[in-house]
Amino acid sequence: MANCIHGSLGLLSKQCRFRQFRQFFGQSVNGGVRRMYSSANHKKNQLQESTLTHSNFSAYLKSTQRKATKTIPEGVKAGLGDSLRNEDIQPFSTVLTDSFGRHHNYLRISLTEKCNLRCQYCMPEKGVKLTPRSQLLSTSEVLTIARLFVQEGVDKIRLTGGEPLIRPDLLDIIIELRKLNGLKTIAVTTNGIHLAKPLSRLKEAGLDLINISLDSLVPAKFEFIVRRRGFHKVMEGIDKAIELGFTPVKINCVVMRGLNEDELLDFVRLTEKKPLEVRFIEYMPFDGNKWNFKKMVSYQEILDHIKQQWPNLEMIQTGCANTAKMFKVPGFEGHLGFITSMSEHFCGSCNRLRITADGNLKVCLFGNSEFSLRDALRSGASDEELLQVIGAAVGRKKKEHAGMFKISQMMNRPMILIGG
Repeated sequence: MANCIHGSLGLLSKQCRFRQFRQFFGQSVNGGVRRMYSSANHKKNQLQESTLTHSNFSAYLKSTQRKATKTIPEGVKAGLGDSLRNEDIQPFSTVLTDSFGRHHNYLRISLTEKCNLRCQYCMPEKGVKLTPRSQLLSTSEVLTIARLFVQEGVDKIRLTGGEPLIRPDLLDIIIELRKLNGLKTIAVTTNGIHLAKPLSRLKEAGLDLINISLDSLVPAKFEFIVRRRGFHKVMEGIDKAIELGFTPVKINCVVMRGLNEDELLDFVRLTEKKPLEVRFIEYMPFDGNKWNFKKMVSYQEILDHIKQQWPNLEMIQTGCANTAKMFKVPGFEGHLGFITSMSEHFCGSCNRLRITADGNLKVCLFGNSEFSLRDALRSGASDEELLQVIGAAVGRKKKEHAGMFKISQMMNRPMILIGG
């Protein structure tokens, strides 16, 4: 649906574009909407209907606000998340609360589609056609979007890519994000190739957490999986993160049968004397990554294999919105995490939203509907109108994503164009 805006941006004056946005916005709120990718460089998605539960958006906002401010009746035992006294509970933003009551306080912003690796699970072997630079979010647009989301209750932002360290203004973005009142955590996910040198400056600027992708501990196998060299640079980046006191340093390992499932125990041993959180991620289907069910190693299979070596593996209790199932080998300094998106989804507690590098809002990683906040911004939309659009998109979020086999048949972006 954003294509109708995108095609006119270069032809209309700002005033005309603003009128067009208002007309478009009214249609998106008050009736059924058909949407597809906003970028002309991406494969057109199949058109799909997307409607609000309520025909009137103002009524929708008021109704969700009433739900958010309900108190617990006297004599009823408080449930999870209700441990505070009623008068101390602050209602979460209706804009970022979906129709299933999920509060989205975690925003992932992709800063670039470019990457210096070509990981098999992330990017098609032939590469991807990159969006022209002019169609990517500018520094000010990134910060405007971040400010709006933080204003509504987002307290954690993760900067992703592509490879975010490629973006020359990364340091400036972190410095400005740190100024946002209410933002507690700034994180970066990187492949680690160019991490060691700038990491001290990034930490000084306000970076709190670092995730580093590493899919093999064997240099030759590493190069085969990522189709580039750089294993020793990644290890240098990991050591530098530990040295600077990032705790924990998270290591993301996508497990693929026939490639690296034989290294599981070696990855666990990394946590013995270092404050690492090794996160085993189930292989997920995205356009161009040749996903095959037979190549996916499930969480349970990984866990069973590790328990053969460490039968006393302990499960760690985590917050309800944590995507990872956490474990620890007794006596080891670090711990393990399992991202079970395929075999045991965690949609019921999802608190995440995504902004792609070209400015599209994705309310679900595996969903193929998007809305271009970039086009809305460039059409002159006010903060209030942007928030109404964001609220409408969040309100349409489904209860859960499709099963793994349906996902593998859906058209979606390659992971590189979504943001890790």
